[in-house]
Amino acid sequence: MQSFRLALAQVNPIVGDLKGNARLVRRYLRKAKKAGADLVAFPELVLTGYPPEDLLLKPSFTDLNLKALEQIVPETKGITAIVGFVDKQDDIYDAAAVLHNGKWLGTYHKHYLPNYGVFDEFRYFQKGDRVLVCNRSGIRVGLSICEDIWQPTGPLSRQTVHGDVDLAINISASPFSRGKRREREQMLSTRARDHTVAMAYVNLVGGQDELIFDGNSLVLDERGKVLAKGKAFCEDLVVADLNVRNVFRARLLDTRRRLEKRTSAGREHGIDEIKLPSIPKGKEKRPPLAERAQQDMSEIEEIFHALVLGVRDYFQKNGFEKALVGLSGGIDSSLTAALATEALGSGNVHGVFMPSRFSSKQSLKDAETLAKNLEISFQVLPIDPVYATYLKTLKPVFRNLKADVTEENLQARIRGNLLMALSNKFGWLVLTTGNKSETSVGYCTLYGDTAGGLAVLKDVPKVAVYALSRYLNEIRRAERIPESVLDKEPTAELRPNQRDSDSLPPYEKLDPVLHAYVEEDLSLEEIVQLGYPRKQVREILRMVDRNEYKRRQGPPGLKITPKAFGRDRRLPITNRFNS
Repeated sequence: MQSFRLALAQVNPIVGDLKGNARLVRRYLRKAKKAGADLVAFPELVLTGYPPEDLLLKPSFTDLNLKALEQIVPETKGITAIVGFVDKQDDIYDAAAVLHNGKWLGTYHKHYLPNYGVFDEFRYFQKGDRVLVCNRSGIRVGLSICEDIWQPTGPLSRQTVHGDVDLAINISASPFSRGKRREREQMLSTRARDHTVAMAYVNLVGGQDELIFDGNSLVLDERGKVLAKGKAFCEDLVVADLNVRNVFRARLLDTRRRLEKRTSAGREHGIDEIKLPSIPKGKEKRPPLAERAQQDMSEIEEIFHALVLGVRDYFQKNGFEKALVGLSGGIDSSLTAALATEALGSGNVHGVFMPSRFSSKQSLKDAETLAKNLEISFQVLPIDPVYATYLKTLKPVFRNLKADVTEENLQARIRGNLLMALSNKFGWLVLTTGNKSETSVGYCTLYGDTAGGLAVLKDVPKVAVYALSRYLNEIRRAERIPESVLDKEPTAELRPNQRDSDSLPPYEKLDPVLHAYVEEDLSLEEIVQLGYPRKQVREILRMVDRNEYKRRQGPPGLKITPKAFGRDRRLPITNRFNS
């Protein structure tokens, strides 16, 4: 058999839902069989969901995941399946099971355990050291798991040079961040060309707390050309026909391979080989493959769909139905409400405008117009009576003291209390509206605008907030977010004639400095050398450093940049290091 039909099951499991994830695997096994696939591969840790974190420290969790896998084995009659799970031997391993025609014939253990950014795998797993090659009717398939393929001299080198594999399959759980899809595709193309091997990469899709998995699974030929691609940000079964004769033909012309000694079994190179018995096929013809669109998304389009998916899955997987957004008439709350509407539907989003004596009529008009455009429920809860009571109560203590940020923060905290009261009464989850620029420099109020269950824009810089808002209006061919909101100067409206620029540099100048410091870890001197004023840079860095305590107390937020606050960037609150 030289023509090989491969299926990649790009699925959306739920962490900890072992029974539900097993049902998901069985459903896609049936789909793969119906598509006439010889082999179907599922993502990394598909049975447990990714990342399971400290669930892995519960022995019962590992045992039940093994039980779930054993129940799947009989379902593989007539097909080969690669299934990600947690293996338990002397330790626990991030593993891939080879299930073939109703039997469990082999297991591969992940070699490289990432311990950077959002990954803590070395905290939980033991690393593998053996390489696995499966021989299915003369076609040799090598397995690897996620980080293994990112290493230029990883298991793939041994599999291709000493194991002679025709097809390399990598099962993965690779979280989304801006620009990562292109980097990943380029890396996989390079691996295919460097090793003269057909390459298949299957990724998770879906939201898991802060993380968003984008799918974008790939099948590439031995030249690194993309043959098939999974959809972005939704489940998909990717099916492709491979002609492995092309791999052998290309290798005859690849003199590099003759520099390395090859052996038939490769045991001395740490290679385990399993032979998968042939599966008798009926006389029915394989269904033809449907044409698949290969359109790539722009960066802003990817971020938009990532945020929508992140919100939707956070609600669905945690049992929430309706969202509550405090609308200010500003750009951040407008985009947050719009994204929630895209994710949940207009009937599941509620907006509330809470004016004070400093709120403008234009802000009320903008909030009303937004709610009308999005077709969400809208109500007005004035906070001035409560604010006056607060001021009266504090007057004896604050006597002879000038009004300052204290009185401003009172308004934000009153609004936070009202939002949480509505949340408690009606079961609505509060979405906070602060963006990454504000969160970076502490331009937010603890227990005020930071009060809520999910920070949708926590990792979205202010400049990108505007770009996403314009993109939404463009794709919906309607003014979902009012043009007056896009045009107005940002303001918190907590004192007369207040503007964000009173306290911060213009966001067009602030965001590049924050990117350099937070995401690229550049020092003050390095940022100044990029052309930014020293005094301004020093003040921005000071604000970032002194507000770690605020960020530590904020709600979880969706990650869309290479370095988000929280899992990616973990700095001590007590810290006297000056950058």
